[in-house]
Amino acid sequence: MNRFSSDAALGKLAKFADILPPRDAEEPILAAGPRTALFEWLTEIRASAELAAVGIKPRRTVLLYGPPGCGKTTFAHHFAARLGLPLACVRSESLVEPFLGKTGQNIGALFECMKETEGQAVIFFDEVDALGGRRMNDQGASVERANSLNVLLRRIETFDGIALAATNRQDFLDSALWRRFDMQVSIDLPGADERFAILRRYIAPFDPPDEDIDILVDLTVGASPALLRALMEGLKRAVIVGPKIGRPIGNPIDAFG
Repeated sequence: MNRFSSDAALGKLAKFADILPPRDAEEPILAAGPRTALFEWLTEIRASAELAAVGIKPRRTVLLYGPPGCGKTTFAHHFAARLGLPLACVRSESLVEPFLGKTGQNIGALFECMKETEGQAVIFFDEVDALGGRRMNDQGASVERANSLNVLLRRIETFDGIALAATNRQDFLDSALWRRFDMQVSIDLPGADERFAILRRYIAPFDPPDEDIDILVDLTVGASPALLRALMEGLKRAVIVGPKIGRPIGNPIDAFG
């Protein structure tokens, strides 16, 4: 595929997805489990020729699951960037419609665009449960939801590109869709070591002593990376603005007072 046809295909995909360039990716701070999974998957893809020689292919689809704000999109974007590819973040609202059969048609159209961009972009289905919730649940499931899920299941099986999906509601995800992914990776709330690294990253360019960061680590048990970032941005605002309004900051805890 030449550059012109690639750009045209990505343009079609943009009807359904936000295209994030590799240069904007941020390296996630991950616990050992997801960090190992990321490394192994990248290694598999880069060893495609060796794997083909023994009759197998690298895994091509991964489901990320866990609490909101824990970096699933950051994981996906960083993964795509490591391959030198943009990340196409599919917008569920661009697919779901109330008219009978329309959601399935949109999913089919999306996968046709994805087929044109195989090898040119990594696909990311955020909040995939909006498309792949259980066909039978406490409230029952509509015919439209079941039909659109069936379309999604069929199209994922025939897709030869690289795709990730994410959900905060793994218990709600249809079991058939869960099984369609070659890998399932849990992105959990950060532990103490990860919280320290996240806090240190987002307090920059300030460089408080480790003891102050340790205090914040102890105060933020159970906080997501997104919340930790927001806390550090709030702390930096307090350091700059506080003295201007008569609120000096003597230690990190003061900023949360």
